[in-house]
Amino acid sequence: MQYSTACGEKISKLAFGTMRLPLKDDGSIDQNQVNEMTDYAMAHGVNYFDTAYPYHDGRSEIAIGKALAKYPRESFRLVTKFPGHQFMKKYDCDGIFHEQLAKCGVDYFDFYLFHNVYENSLATYKSGEYGIVDYFVKQKQLGKIRHLGFSTHARAENLEEILDFFGDRIEFCQIQLNYVDWTLQDAKKKIELLGSRGIPVMVMEPVRGGKLTDLGEENNARLKGLRPGESIASWAFRWLAEIPEVATVLSGMSSLEQMKDNIRTFTDGTPLSEEEWNMMLEIAETLKKGVPCTACRYCCGGCPMGLDIPMLLAGYNDMKFASAFTVKMQMDGTPAEKWPDKCIGCGACASVCPQHIDIPEVLKEFDELLHTGPTWAELCRQREEAAEKMRAAMR
Repeated sequence: MQYSTACGEKISKLAFGTMRLPLKDDGSIDQNQVNEMTDYAMAHGVNYFDTAYPYHDGRSEIAIGKALAKYPRESFRLVTKFPGHQFMKKYDCDGIFHEQLAKCGVDYFDFYLFHNVYENSLATYKSGEYGIVDYFVKQKQLGKIRHLGFSTHARAENLEEILDFFGDRIEFCQIQLNYVDWTLQDAKKKIELLGSRGIPVMVMEPVRGGKLTDLGEENNARLKGLRPGESIASWAFRWLAEIPEVATVLSGMSSLEQMKDNIRTFTDGTPLSEEEWNMMLEIAETLKKGVPCTACRYCCGGCPMGLDIPMLLAGYNDMKFASAFTVKMQMDGTPAEKWPDKCIGCGACASVCPQHIDIPEVLKEFDELLHTGPTWAELCRQREEAAEKMRAAMR
């Protein structure tokens, strides 16, 4: 197993992410499979286990806690998060934190994150009424948390504000990063900013929820021709391994087979060459299904509604790639007067677009996509209701 040093800790480059655990037919977590996967991970050097309060409607923390219970506490790094990004009736820091400790069966967490600090949740974390940040800084001082950080799906241009707010109270950051989001979500800019501040990066969504495990017949054949013995997913992990700021890569593994394949990747094999690394960025461009916006911003000056059109087109491209829930979260933090439905269809933007994009038509489609399925607030309410039912059943 490959290792890195982050926050003074030796951690495995592969981390077991527990957002997509194996399930039984009735939808409950298959604890036996989780135990088997955890045993295999521990036996092969994985020591970083990441969970969160809302994963699997609050049951993920219980499952990984049970799986790790037989191992010496110092032999693994357990990670979880405070759900300040969710729309909750109240943000009970003390109640939630002690519930998490009990569910995981531990006295402290090695790494603890403020969950998804983004455009719309930053105000919650800043709020003096809730006192979230002060509470968890105190828990770190008391030894209940060893390292404090945050995860984020925020846009690159908002990350600096978040970092300035936390200052030296945080030690690490978790972001969505893969060879598609390098440009699609401007993750390159995020990496550069975090690197400039010396903040180690924990990676989530390295294979975009599984979308990067099958790149289509032509791209798959191209990669298999270069490395016949390796999976398509392994290319995504090896691509990330070449980024020096990356401390560990979370993989939401759902089966022992996925665990074995990923461990092989982080144990054996040849790193990607510079040519192969750049080739993956070329392949990423073939996977995108949106519009070729270059963010030149020629369209913005003449917009009578003052819309940030490149930002909206970037969100459209993201949703066209993977129906990204992160876009709905980001749009929750965007003022209502800047949403795509405020486009009046005058066409001033399209008339000056060097890429000849029919911007009014794209914004109309983007608005339709945003209103397909539940909103982020509705998803949060559903999660809170499920978690409350689980807590009631445990009492």
